[in-house]
Amino acid sequence: MKLGRWFVPVVGGLAFVYLLVPIVYIFVFSFNDAGRTNLEWRGFTWDNWANPCGAPAVCESLANSLQVGIVATLIATALGTCIALGLVRYKFRFRKLTDVLIILPLATPEVVLGASLLAQFLNLGWELGYWTIVIAHTVFCMSFVIVTVRARVSSLDPRLEEAAADLYASPRLAFWKVTFPLLLPGIVAAALLSFAMSFDDFIITNFNSGNFQTFPKFIYVSATRGIPAQANVIGSAMFIIALLVVIIGQIISYRKKKQLEKI
Repeated sequence: MKLGRWFVPVVGGLAFVYLLVPIVYIFVFSFNDAGRTNLEWRGFTWDNWANPCGAPAVCESLANSLQVGIVATLIATALGTCIALGLVRYKFRFRKLTDVLIILPLATPEVVLGASLLAQFLNLGWELGYWTIVIAHTVFCMSFVIVTVRARVSSLDPRLEEAAADLYASPRLAFWKVTFPLLLPGIVAAALLSFAMSFDDFIITNFNSGNFQTFPKFIYVSATRGIPAQANVIGSAMFIIALLVVIIGQIISYRKKKQLEKI
């Protein structure tokens, strides 16, 4: 009985430590006074944080990844939200087949998806670069958006829109004043997930990028000669920003919950 009481917390704690070790390593070595490589600790310094663009091409590749991620996220979120609304609100033939096609990019290995997209681009005669990456990222990000927003749409009460119609609201006004505010948390969650998947992707990007370099490609290429400490700085900063976004979201949600309880 005592063993069962302690087993789950101990295993959970060890798994949590296992997940955090790489993040702690990246953060600690972002302060390393590195030479040609950043594999051995040589001393503490603030220079890497003071000049995160000190390594060649590191900030350029970061800007490329941010640009690709933002554009792909906007396109995938807009298209995915519309498709999710259509799948939930309307009945049509081959609906089950549509569900399978939506899940297919999620279940397909990235190597297969990347190679398939590369073959399509080459057959069309398109030059590999920025736009081929955006299209490739939009393809797999859109599935994540559809699944996330669809779950939110399914949970909405249709009587709310019916009540808005009873109050002489047009379908467009009812959507923007009633439906969209209720969908917004799901849309934001889908957009954040989409951006994270796009920014982090390497395999599909490597197939379809040509000479265009993103931050994951920069890390992969740099690994052969030693990843610069500035890459650790950028990685640590991205983790801190993501953590702050989560904390702020939780605080806002907690305050709204308290306000509703007072009402």
